[in-house]
Amino acid sequence: SCWRKCRCVQGCCLGAFPVALPVKSSDTLVTSSPCVKNLGVVMDNRLSLSKNIAAVSRACRFYRYNIRRIRPFLTTYSTQLLVQAMVLSRLDYCNLLLAGLLASAIRPLLLIQNAAARLVYNLPRHSHVTPLLTTLHWLPVIARIKFKTLVLAYQAVKGSAPTYLKIFKPYTPARPLRSATSGCLAPPPLRTCASRSRLLSVLAPQWWNDLPVEVRTAETLATFKRRLKTHLFRVHLSL
Repeated sequence: SCWRKCRCVQGCCLGAFPVALPVKSSDTLVTSSPCVKNLGVVMDNRLSLSKNIAAVSRACRFYRYNIRRIRPFLTTYSTQLLVQAMVLSRLDYCNLLLAGLLASAIRPLLLIQNAAARLVYNLPRHSHVTPLLTTLHWLPVIARIKFKTLVLAYQAVKGSAPTYLKIFKPYTPARPLRSATSGCLAPPPLRTCASRSRLLSVLAPQWWNDLPVEVRTAETLATFKRRLKTHLFRVHLSL
């Protein structure tokens, strides 16, 4: 229809040409900035988080370089502790914001994690990294994002999350079905389920409903985390 065509054109124009709205305060004109830093996260006007990924990668490379310089004097366990404290902590910081991004956008962080795993065991650059991640019990970057998202979803379902995260509704079929006790979440309205949507209210129910029943119906948070991590290892590392 004409209305749908108009909305599509407006959406494309707004996405291609973001509007800059200057604000005037006390005879001072404040213009918009293409990117800002808030709580250590660099956010751009398109919310692509590409600059934040670049900044995190740059910081991780710096710390990895310094650890490599003293690697001959460290044991494997000491190196692992250093890498987890200086590198992995930065990869995990606010990584929930990266949920829904393309794998190509997150690839720089994955390469950082792979290099960090090789550094722990002091192996060459092209060594196979999957056995190393398994031995270290490190989830890949994409799986770590899913892990944090699903933990928040579990807390919201159980009522232990803050009120602003209570945006998920349990799935209740119109008639008595076995799926009523499967612990699924109701999918959001079709209008908000756009392709590659990055809304937490869209991604979390999708990922939650893909989990096995024994993971979704865990009674405690500790049990849920343990089962979820085992499941993600099987999916992402083919264990």
